Amino acid sequence: MGNSSLQIIADNISVIASPTTWIEGGAIQQLQTTAKLPGMRRVAGMPDLHPGRGYPVGAAFFSVDRFYPALIGGDIGCGMRLLKTDLSTAKLSLDKLVKRLGNLDAPLIDQSDFWQERVNSCQMQDTGFEHSLGSIGGGNHFAELQQFDAIFDQTLFASYALDRKQMMLLVHSGSRGFGGQILRQHIDQFGHEGLLAESASAAAYWAQHARALQYAQANRSLIAERICANLSSAAETVLDIHHNFLSEISINGEHGFLHRKGATPADPGLLIIPGSRGDYSYLVQALDAELSCLSLFSLAHGAGRKWMRSECEARLSKRYTAAQLSRTALDSRVICHDKGLIFEEAPEAYKSIDSVIFSLQEAGLIHLVAKLKPLVSYKTSGACCV
Repeated sequence: MGNSSLQIIADNISVIASPTTWIEGGAIQQLQTTAKLPGMRRVAGMPDLHPGRGYPVGAAFFSVDRFYPALIGGDIGCGMRLLKTDLSTAKLSLDKLVKRLGNLDAPLIDQSDFWQERVNSCQMQDTGFEHSLGSIGGGNHFAELQQFDAIFDQTLFASYALDRKQMMLLVHSGSRGFGGQILRQHIDQFGHEGLLAESASAAAYWAQHARALQYAQANRSLIAERICANLSSAAETVLDIHHNFLSEISINGEHGFLHRKGATPADPGLLIIPGSRGDYSYLVQALDAELSCLSLFSLAHGAGRKWMRSECEARLSKRYTAAQLSRTALDSRVICHDKGLIFEEAPEAYKSIDSVIFSLQEAGLIHLVAKLKPLVSYKTSGACCV
């Protein structure tokens, strides 16, 4: 393992990124600001690090005595669910797949008695956001049909009963408006000061946080079930991971709180690190590496933004029409009937996933299992923010 992928910004600030990985200066500044919060022991940026709303995305933060809900953000429980379908990749017609997917934006609970029962079975009526269950949402959320492009570890691949000819389904979504409501209520009451670990307010947040994680996982499950129903397919879950959440952990003999905002937990088993909608995704296994403590036992959650959303259309509209962006350089299809969003989420707006994966490999943090190619990426049919 080489250490050229480790950048030490300060005693308690590290960034896992090779010298060739582009990291925006504003993201480093946000890391430095976060490192000064009371009780903060260490912050770690991943190779997909980029600026967020006050705090960086693609990072993990370890504090003691108090924790900071604002570091998790409003989309508590946002994460990835990967499933293997019974659909074959042989003789694919992507245009037919697009038609069969249909519209996934309308509230699932209003579709039929069957779906109303499925939504109600999640027992999320007390959240007030049951109408959003089973919908992907806006921003960088998506559902993507994929096929295996390369297998790097055939033995490990086979041990999970994966089949190169099977189509895979990746769902990226979270707690929708429910998590956002939790954060707004917290900020209105406490601002950005964080919560003392043993306080009644902290206990109340933990309960809300747990509920949001349940919501996010149920949402991804229903999205996958909805897609499989439209495709007349069965599917089996390979993994489901959160990358925006809070957990308790002991590091170097100190018990504290690990905040992840756009950071995949380096847990045992398979993990997925996706690229942009026009790039590959990687199936990996986390390794117990020397840098694990400095990386706060976390990995990148994707490619990471390269451009701010507000500048994407101006940068790209002279080169592409929205219709042209619906087909990628890998000849995959992108379903996104929101003109602003298709520019904001264009592959050019993101870093190369290969540079992110290389940094994690060079640090000895991951073992490659397989690479997946996008076939059809679903963003919205025009009503993504229901």
